[in-house]
Amino acid sequence: MTPRVLISDALSAAAVQIFKDRGIDVDFQPALGKDKDKLAAIIGDYDGLAIRSATKVSPKILEWAKNLKVIGRAGIGVDNVDIPAATAKGIIVMNTPFGNSITTAEHAITLMLALARQIPQADASTQAGKWEKNRFMGVEITGKTLGVIGCGNIGAIVADRALGLHMKVIAFDPFLSAERAVSLGVEKVELDELLKRADFITLHTPLTDKTRNIIDAKAIEKMKKGVRIINCARGGLVDEVALRAALDAGKVAGAAFDVFVTEPATENPLFGHPNVVCTPHLGASTTEAQENVALQVAEQMADYLLRGAISNAVNFPSISAEEAPKLKPFVALAEKLGSFAGQLTETGISKVQISYEGAVSQMNTRALTSAALAGLLRPMLGDVNVVSAPVVAKERGIVVEEMTREMAGDYESLITVTVTTETQSRAVSGTVFADGRPRIVNIKGIRMDAEFGPSMIYITNLDKPGFIGKFSSTLGEAGINIATFHVGREAPGGSAVALIEIDGDLPAAVLEKVRALPQVQQAKPLHF
Repeated sequence: MTPRVLISDALSAAAVQIFKDRGIDVDFQPALGKDKDKLAAIIGDYDGLAIRSATKVSPKILEWAKNLKVIGRAGIGVDNVDIPAATAKGIIVMNTPFGNSITTAEHAITLMLALARQIPQADASTQAGKWEKNRFMGVEITGKTLGVIGCGNIGAIVADRALGLHMKVIAFDPFLSAERAVSLGVEKVELDELLKRADFITLHTPLTDKTRNIIDAKAIEKMKKGVRIINCARGGLVDEVALRAALDAGKVAGAAFDVFVTEPATENPLFGHPNVVCTPHLGASTTEAQENVALQVAEQMADYLLRGAISNAVNFPSISAEEAPKLKPFVALAEKLGSFAGQLTETGISKVQISYEGAVSQMNTRALTSAALAGLLRPMLGDVNVVSAPVVAKERGIVVEEMTREMAGDYESLITVTVTTETQSRAVSGTVFADGRPRIVNIKGIRMDAEFGPSMIYITNLDKPGFIGKFSSTLGEAGINIATFHVGREAPGGSAVALIEIDGDLPAAVLEKVRALPQVQQAKPLHF
């Protein structure tokens, strides 16, 4: 079936054409993002939703998105998408973090220069017919110290441009390695040191619980007198009331802001101050950037809907277009192994250990782990998917461990899922052979070779003569056909397991007869 994509914000004609050229049915309604009721009424008809900032994807909207698989945000910020709600419904949320990086970095540098030389104020004065040459005394940036808070993609570009302007650059970023700092030509410092040393401070970090008001009254107290602050990242990183007070007191010489706590910002504590420069969230507003992010989001969404490739997802590991075909059978294997364990688990799970051996250990194991957790949790919790499963496991206090090993014994690749509950630990292993079909090759340390079928019966029994005959007769008398029959045992006369595929479901009455057979210890119907 042809995927359908709704575009509810303004995207370029070239982006729309990308969807069409890839064989996707695209519905371009750029005004729809501002009409939430109409959007809710039709969103259920689409597999993908492409947006900018005008569309607000709320839990209410998502309730109606019965078929939605992916939301693509043309831009870096996903504040207008309820990520937890989308994740719970198994919807991939993508952004385009690199399409407007240069544009945003250039805007920060532009604001810094405008702030240093009071360009907006001087322009307004001059065009008003005044000639206040002595009023607008600026400062040079050459030789000054720029403090970069957040030295990721955009922050690194800002640092590079600042070094080109012969500034000294210091950076605070907990995730910036010493090696990366050296390659960028910046000095990595702690936040307090940055605040004390910087002549200019620019912010390039996401808004999180840890970064909210990272520049507050206490932080400003530690700064040099005459410091200048630039924020082109996110409103809320700076306490605007505290900054206004510092501006009024002369502690801070100036501020340039492109983002605000409340947007659209029709009023703000910073407005009206003579040493403040403000722009209306223009960081990504260049022709090149708008085109880049539109084309990028169209390509990403098309790759996911048509090939299963995942790029720049904020709620799921990335899967490249090249690895998607190789990964697909192992995703199916991981999910089925998890499902096998989940259908046999009847008490609370405390820990899940997933080991990857051989060639599969070099693949995208995060995606495989998500698939295994989805299979494990779905029998108990119902509406769980590969996107929501890691979050659901964390919420329930389940410890998830991954292990990788280059060797896999007799198999080119081997995945083992070990589930620890309140009463026991159960392990099941599987592989994918050359035919691409997932197989179980070990259950509780007992070797076997069984494909997954839609309807199966799992039995643990004593390895005594007569079991197979009595079991087969029981199903035959009930008119149930056996498709495949796989057995394994620890040792002659010891514990044994059987995995039987049958045509159709197993009636409860027949299941009780199977459980009553002399050698049977456990019998459980399974569905895959």
